[in-house]
Amino acid sequence: MDKVNPNFDNITRQFMSLERSQKPKMLVVDDEPDNLDLLYRTFRRHFSVFRAESGAQALSILSNEGEVAVIISDQRMPEMKGTEFLSKTVPQFPDTMRIILTGFTDVEDLVEAINAGQVYRYITKPWDPNELKTVVERAVQTYELLKQRTEELQRAHAQMALMETLVQVAQESESLETSLPQIAQVFSDSFGTDTCILQLVEDDHLIDVKGTYSQDESLVNPLESDPLLPDAIANRQLQVWINPPGATPQDATEYYQKIGIKAHLLIPIVHRSELLALLSLQWQQQARKLSEDELKLIHLSAQQVGLAIATSR
Repeated sequence: MDKVNPNFDNITRQFMSLERSQKPKMLVVDDEPDNLDLLYRTFRRHFSVFRAESGAQALSILSNEGEVAVIISDQRMPEMKGTEFLSKTVPQFPDTMRIILTGFTDVEDLVEAINAGQVYRYITKPWDPNELKTVVERAVQTYELLKQRTEELQRAHAQMALMETLVQVAQESESLETSLPQIAQVFSDSFGTDTCILQLVEDDHLIDVKGTYSQDESLVNPLESDPLLPDAIANRQLQVWINPPGATPQDATEYYQKIGIKAHLLIPIVHRSELLALLSLQWQQQARKLSEDELKLIHLSAQQVGLAIATSR
């Protein structure tokens, strides 16, 4: 079995730096434009702030933008109260921190919302900017802790599913060709990729036997023209490209930006010094960070696939 890539530390740093460069998202909701502008100015330096003048508009923004770390909503708004709006966000975004601004003593609504886990804190109007900043800072810390725990559970489940599937495919597949798409899908599901390609190699050249899995098949690009391919074949080591700044190799930047890839991890599958296949993990929407343990799991699982390929030949 191939030894672990000695460049793991560098690859890990590149993946782990992905989220640090991004501001957390915040949604502020108030039917008074002046309040929206004030909230925007207060938090724009440290957050990507989205603004909505009603609960309905806010739900539309969430539908388009996805999860945000914090929602700050006024309670008294026409058509939909703040607590009603926030309750609608809980099923899809359970980890989001929700803060209510209220100038009224809507005690019954607020207590019910807080007890139901729909509201993290409430702040009375007019609010103290420093107090609100402190509350938001703590809310973000709580959000990040919840996301970390959720991701750890998801990773553990995905890793177990990956190993179970690899064993099952090796035992039950009728042929190597029919197993390749199944293996590609389980790698994609386990590590949140948009595209995964598992392609066989003979005499250090790709052959036309492969399995692919993609959320959009039109986004699948052939490995034959991929800039990482020559080094992966020559060095038998993991190769990575991540969207700039700092992308390497530099000559790959134009190629990947043209086809819309944010990150690419290319894993040589080696058994007894023979290169049997290449496993391509591609993120086209947004690359997520991968820990060193996850990279090692990808590498070792890929080599387990190599054993299955060698056995089937």
